[in-house]
Amino acid sequence: MSFKALMLEEADGKVTQAWKELQDGDLPEGEVTIRVAYSDLNYKDGLILKGLARLVRNYPHIPGIDLSGTVEASTSPDWKEGDEVVVTGWAVGERHWGGYTQKERLKASMPVKLPDGIDLKRAMALGTAGFTAMLAIITLERHGLTPDKGEVLVTGAAGGLGSVAVALLAKLGYQVAASTGRQETHDYLKDLGAATIVDRAELSEPSNRPLEGARWAGAVDTVGDVTLARAFASIETHGSIAVCGNAGGNDLVTTVLPLILRGVNLLGIDSNFCPTDLRTEAWSRLASDMPMDKLDAMSHVIPFADVPGEGEAILKGQVRGRCVVDVNA
Repeated sequence: MSFKALMLEEADGKVTQAWKELQDGDLPEGEVTIRVAYSDLNYKDGLILKGLARLVRNYPHIPGIDLSGTVEASTSPDWKEGDEVVVTGWAVGERHWGGYTQKERLKASMPVKLPDGIDLKRAMALGTAGFTAMLAIITLERHGLTPDKGEVLVTGAAGGLGSVAVALLAKLGYQVAASTGRQETHDYLKDLGAATIVDRAELSEPSNRPLEGARWAGAVDTVGDVTLARAFASIETHGSIAVCGNAGGNDLVTTVLPLILRGVNLLGIDSNFCPTDLRTEAWSRLASDMPMDKLDAMSHVIPFADVPGEGEAILKGQVRGRCVVDVNA
């Protein structure tokens, strides 16, 4: 039977989108065939859909960096028909065909078994954004962050990753300072558990001071560039900042003083190629620590046909929270 996919093609340097009807034989090689239930929409997906940032090198290509679904067939002993799985990272949607399809075939090492407590739709309400937020919190915890240490900053808090980070940290007992430049999201962030709102302008202006006043015990940064530099310079002694996004730019102009005078830990978060045991731990923690009512409140579902338009909206900063894609609607 045929199935539907969103295909990207390139001609003369221009990337175009087209809906295609494919057969099983069109799928790439791999040990596990998955009947896809849901995908999602991340900022990276928006870039890929427009052919930006050279994230995809080979066309034709199926985008979508995340997917959840049910194993339809497997030649690997690790998976059997009917297993519910989630797939994030491993360059799926970039080097490998991704989740904007009703059927996918991948290497057996790529899926993670869906833990009890998370269904296929909520798995994509979390997706790479939620998974990365959980990795950031696990890493901060391993470097000594506890709720009694003080306030934790989340930058880009109204985005998908930031929203999940705010809800998770609040559920775990942390006092959360949510940074955003959109006043209309203040009530939304407070509903997720933010104790205070920090105006993005406080962190987005460059500073000549190598150290700012010590303000936060830790931080989850999704923005990068000046915001990361300002937040880094404001972390308290022996605190940590987990870096997991670049929505504001790739540059980082700072000094070593937070490192050598305050012992601040600058922690990089890699959600793409992190090891399988850490993936399993993170998804298990999401099942136990994520307040599902908050996840539902920050998520909305769109039909497959709306992906191109929503992809443009996310690049313009017009998407709040998490966007789930029902590939069968």
